[in-house]
Amino acid sequence: MLNRLSSIRYAFIRSHLYGLFLTTVTLMAILLSIHVLFEPSWLSKVGIFVFIITYVVLAFLFSIYVGFKSSGDMKDRLDYLSVLIAQLARGNYSSRVYDNDDDEISRIGSELNELGEKMQGQVKSLQRLADEKSEYAKSAHKAATIEERQRLARDLHDAVSQQLFALTMMSQASLRLFDKNPEQAKEQVKEISATALKAQTEMRALLLHLRPVDLSGEPLQIGIQNLIEELKQKCQIEFHLHIEEIQELSETTEEHLFRIVQEALSNILRHSNATEVTTEIVKRNNELFVHIADNGKGFELENNQQKKTSYGLKTMKERSEEIGGTFAIRSIQGEGTHLDIRIPL
Repeated sequence: MLNRLSSIRYAFIRSHLYGLFLTTVTLMAILLSIHVLFEPSWLSKVGIFVFIITYVVLAFLFSIYVGFKSSGDMKDRLDYLSVLIAQLARGNYSSRVYDNDDDEISRIGSELNELGEKMQGQVKSLQRLADEKSEYAKSAHKAATIEERQRLARDLHDAVSQQLFALTMMSQASLRLFDKNPEQAKEQVKEISATALKAQTEMRALLLHLRPVDLSGEPLQIGIQNLIEELKQKCQIEFHLHIEEIQELSETTEEHLFRIVQEALSNILRHSNATEVTTEIVKRNNELFVHIADNGKGFELENNQQKKTSYGLKTMKERSEEIGGTFAIRSIQGEGTHLDIRIPL
């Protein structure tokens, strides 16, 4: 209620009431002065107060009505500016406001329209630069991809080999303890199971990185569907996928989005302990909206101690910004993590 009373419409009404108060005091002072100095027969004390009271009542009603009506146009124009600013903040740089008046509010609207045009041009330039960067660096990317695949292959071999060696040692120790101390042997079997699960998860996450770095000529929709189907066959995670076919995307944008989804799923496999993952890629107005959510353990954004996860999030944020998008993350311990990416089309 107090917030509504501080709006521009009630500010207009208050200004009219303030003018009413000053006018009433002035009239009363003039009439009383005439009555005291000249004592005309037609002007009595009762007549003065009846006139003042009648004037105050009628002027109060007119002040409310005129203040409410005169502020309507101003409020609507300011609301239009507020909506335009909100649209620009959300990345909808094509929004415009049209005001034919020649005053300060109209000039502010024109300047906001110019700002939207400049930001829209900057996004197009950024996307064009990303395309040019992709073309110029294609050969370098291929060489780096080969080197990265080799490094990941070595990491995969070393990690799995060490964990398999640990599994072998613990299983042999469990066999020796089975007759002597069954309870201790049972505890070691539990450790073996946990180690095997950890090795399996690590191997799947590394194998996910060994996929091709691009879509190999496939549309984004087909590439992500194939990726999800592959993970469904290898992981005990329930995947939900909703992706629309969008024609306006450039090859560079599709490759960046594919790598973002790939990185997000890899982080989920390695760190979240999730049982359900939702991936949604849809077009909303003039934006591409990407939403990836899991029901895992989550983490504290301000006190994130997982360096690998932080690096993955940083990579996804950089990829989003390279194609003119915005990147947002929400995570609560025990309730999972949500990634939201918006890219102007």
